[in-house]
Amino acid sequence: MNAFASEFEVLRERGFVMPEGQVILDNNNILASDAIAMDAQPGLSTTANAGIPAFMNTYVDPKLINVAFTPMRGGEINGEVKKGDWVTATAIFPMIESTGQVSSYGDWNNNGTVNLNPDFPDRQSYHYQVFANWGEREIEMAGKARIQWVAGLRAAAALKLNKFQNQSYFYGISGLRNYGYLNDPRLPAAIAPATKYNGGTTALGTTWNQASPEEVTDDVISLINQLREQSGGIVDTDSEITIGLSPTRAGIMTKPNQYGLSAWDQLHKQYPSLRYVQAVEFGDVAGMTVQTIIAVAKEVDGQTVAEASFTEKLRTHSVVVESSAWKQKMSQGTWGAVIYLPFGVATMTGV
Repeated sequence: MNAFASEFEVLRERGFVMPEGQVILDNNNILASDAIAMDAQPGLSTTANAGIPAFMNTYVDPKLINVAFTPMRGGEINGEVKKGDWVTATAIFPMIESTGQVSSYGDWNNNGTVNLNPDFPDRQSYHYQVFANWGEREIEMAGKARIQWVAGLRAAAALKLNKFQNQSYFYGISGLRNYGYLNDPRLPAAIAPATKYNGGTTALGTTWNQASPEEVTDDVISLINQLREQSGGIVDTDSEITIGLSPTRAGIMTKPNQYGLSAWDQLHKQYPSLRYVQAVEFGDVAGMTVQTIIAVAKEVDGQTVAEASFTEKLRTHSVVVESSAWKQKMSQGTWGAVIYLPFGVATMTGV
C-alpha cells in the first residue's frame, strides 16, 4: 500500500468512509506518468458576463427627498385676508376724505364750511388653475417605487398655485388693476440710499456690499424717516413697522462693527417694534440686479395700511374619470396686495 492509500485507512479509522475514493493526490507529488487526462474546454452556451446586473447592488433609500423651493413671504409683510369669492370679479374700497375751511367768527358771518370727498378705488381679481393628471398604470408603477403619486400631484398643484399667488403679492397681475407691494402706481416714489459707502470712496461701489454697519443703519433710518414724512408724522418711533428686504441684505445687516454691534442690533434698540420679512423677491431672484427694501406701517391712525388679498386659497374641482385615467382641476384667485393707504409704504432701491 502506497503512502497515499494509507491515508484512506487513517480516515476510515476516524469515521470517514469514502468508498468511491481511490487516492488522495498531493499536487506537489504528481508524477508525469500519473498525469490526469483533461478534455478540451467546451464553448459557452450563454453570453460571457463579468458580474451581476448593476441594479442588484443598488441601494434605494426609502425616504423620499422633495426638492426645496424659495419661501413664500408675501402674505407675511402686513397680513393676508380673504375678500369675495371665486365669482367676484371686482372689489371696490370706498374711501372718504374730510374737506373744508374755517373763517373768522362773527355773529352774522356765514363763512366756514366742511364737506366730504368720497372715492371708490377698485381692484380686479385674477383666477388661475392647474390640472393634476394620473393614469391607472402610472400609479401602479409608482407604487412599486413606494411613491404616493396622486397625493404628490395634489401637493405639487397646491405648491404651484401658492407660488403664483405669492408672486402676485409682490407684482400684481399685468393688464389688470391688480398690483403688488413693489409696483402699485399709487405708491410714493422710491428714494435712493447713500450715494457712496465706506467714507465716500468712489472705488468701493455704491451698494450695501461695501457699506459699513453704520451706513446700513443710516439707510434704514432714512427709509423710516421717509415713512414719517409721507404720513405727516402719524408714523413715529413706537409704530409697528415691517422692513421687507432680501435674504442677502438681511445677512449684511448682521455684519458687526469694531464694537461687535450690527445694523440689526442698533435698529432694534432704536425701534423696538420693528420687524423684518425676508423674501427673495426684493432682489435675490436670479436675474434681478436691483436690491429693494420697503418699510410698511402696520396701521396708520388705526387703519390697516395694506393687505395681501385672495378670493379663495384653494378650490378643488370634481375628479374627471376617463377610461383608465383621472384628472382634477385646482384653482385659486388673487387681488394682489391691496394698499389702502399708499403713504404708509416707503421704498428704497439700489441697496
